[in-house]
Amino acid sequence: MILHLFLVRHGQTEFNRYNRLQGWSNSPLTDKGMEDARRAGFKLAHVPFAAAYCSDTTRAQITAGTILDLNESGAPRPTLIADMHFREQHYGYYEGQDMNMAWWAAGAPHGAKTYNEIVERYGLAATRDFLKEADPFHDAESDDEYWRRIAGGYELIASNAALTDGDNVLQISHGNTLLSLMHRFAPEGYDLSERPANGSVTRMDLDTTAPFDSAITVIAYNE
Repeated sequence: MILHLFLVRHGQTEFNRYNRLQGWSNSPLTDKGMEDARRAGFKLAHVPFAAAYCSDTTRAQITAGTILDLNESGAPRPTLIADMHFREQHYGYYEGQDMNMAWWAAGAPHGAKTYNEIVERYGLAATRDFLKEADPFHDAESDDEYWRRIAGGYELIASNAALTDGDNVLQISHGNTLLSLMHRFAPEGYDLSERPANGSVTRMDLDTTAPFDSAITVIAYNE
């Protein structure tokens, strides 16, 4: 069974505006963030969604609710399922800290002073492992911990017995998670130096019968 996923990055938050790491922590949507959510809602207004998922953070839930409020497809409004498996990467001790300072702390011991330098020299997985290493409490997610949780979210979608082949599914996602999915499932053919914009739409197909490593096909990025 193939499901058509519409992944929307949540609207801009205060932490986004201040360039601070925001994983499991919350900060409110800005006025621009509410407009981001409405813009996505208008873009997807005529897409009939059979299901809707988001993380259990307020920024994701408000974005999802706004999109569903604006839907004019005529399909019954799906019940929004908020689950921790769809959260952004957990940054542990560095939650809420300035991004540049946090990535310097993670990368400097390895000779890389920025997030992009870590990715270029060591790969995306190293950004998570280096941050966990630098975290004095080691609460930040390692790459393995992160992907086990994310895979659980897609298993949750795949196990929804109410869904049928070809159904459209709304999923509110997060910036680094969207980039991580792109690096894993579409490392070529897309400009991944460009972060997904708040309120942007990324489309992927999910094969519910395939193992996670081959379950996702990218259709479009950062629309």
